[in-house]
Amino acid sequence: MKRRDMIAAMGTLSLGVAASPFAKGEVLKEPYKVINKNITTDIVVVGGGTAGAVAAIQAGRAGQKVTLIECVSQLGGTTTTAGVAFPGIFFAWGKQIISGIGWENVQEAVELNGDTLPNFSIPHGRWHWKHQVRLNGPLFSVLLEQKCVEAGVDLRYYETPTKIEFKNGFWEMETVGKGITTKIKCKQIIDCSGNAIAANIAGFDLLREAETQPGTLIFRLGGYNMEALDLEMIKREYEAAINRGELVREEFRGNIVGLLSTKGDNIQHIRGADSTTSESHTAANIHARSSLLKHLKFLRRLRGCENIVLEDMRTEIGIRETYRIDGLYQITHEDYTSGKVFDDSLSYSYYPIDLHIIEHGVTPKQLSDGVVATVPLRALIPKNSKNFMVAGRCLSSDRLANSALRVQGSSMAMGQAAAATAVIACQRNVSPADVPLDEVRELLRNHGAIVPTV
Repeated sequence: MKRRDMIAAMGTLSLGVAASPFAKGEVLKEPYKVINKNITTDIVVVGGGTAGAVAAIQAGRAGQKVTLIECVSQLGGTTTTAGVAFPGIFFAWGKQIISGIGWENVQEAVELNGDTLPNFSIPHGRWHWKHQVRLNGPLFSVLLEQKCVEAGVDLRYYETPTKIEFKNGFWEMETVGKGITTKIKCKQIIDCSGNAIAANIAGFDLLREAETQPGTLIFRLGGYNMEALDLEMIKREYEAAINRGELVREEFRGNIVGLLSTKGDNIQHIRGADSTTSESHTAANIHARSSLLKHLKFLRRLRGCENIVLEDMRTEIGIRETYRIDGLYQITHEDYTSGKVFDDSLSYSYYPIDLHIIEHGVTPKQLSDGVVATVPLRALIPKNSKNFMVAGRCLSSDRLANSALRVQGSSMAMGQAAAATAVIACQRNVSPADVPLDEVRELLRNHGAIVPTV
């Protein structure tokens, strides 16, 4: 093409673009404004994790108007967002002890993904993880969301409470979210945040250890053949990297072979991981991802690991421990390991004492034969509170008991028990501590839950 012909063609093209209505751009008629909204509801659930999603579904199915506040983009918490997609334990000593709404969703996720349940009739012995159910986490999250929608739950993602006050027999809550501030008036609050954030804002006393358990970022490695690796060489290089200060021994429990054999999964330990505030949670996420990256770069330098890749990684670190409420009753280690049944027990819990310590890793302590723990309603109610409960890991318990109570199966059962109590409290216009327990138990059984025999 001659130069003058090219110039003419370019001129024609320019004219064509200029003639397009998109060339001038779009102009907003009004500036963006933050929405202010007022809501009146029966029950507010704070946190849509393992306990909160189940609580919201239970309250909605029982006919209450429910609002669920969740600060991230999906339901399921530890099981989904944190990626610990192996909840348990629902069976003890060959008998099911946790059922209801949580188990309903677990079964559906297994079926829809073409998976199979463990054989719960075979004792797990010291290997309790053999009775944990492996789930497709994203699918489980979608199922929880759909069940909430079907139950009429008002789902409010990307929001967090900033103010909570009890006035004239009602709770008044203010939340902030993306482009919106919301004022909510309700009869009952259930705090399922894991960090007792709502209980803290409402002014109730909380308990916390001087140093909390480490957190874990769930991820999956690939691109190598475990059987072909020179493990002795890898261990020598690992020790050398630690001695040089390149790697930190505690971040993967000093077990580089364990990291490779599990392909990641649940092996990382991050000291001081704290999800209490956005700032501390950000720091924990950065620490966890930085640790993973350092170990990935280290491994790719080794023979047999040159092609190792990061196949998957959860969006945030999993947290085992932050704050717990100071409740009407504190479940003790002795209560848990003896299988104590309380007058107000509403759900079961079955899991070994599972305390993770940076210096010593974790050595689960199994319950004695036939022992199954229970959760009393009083442990879900903060002292000096009205119309307020918690469910999940922030319940009132000592550290050792909490290390077992915090797991998903137990939290699902607690969430359903708390919601059933809140429903009866709304119907009778009383505080949770004053509900007729027979009515709560009947409601739970009607919705498939297994209730301890008192």
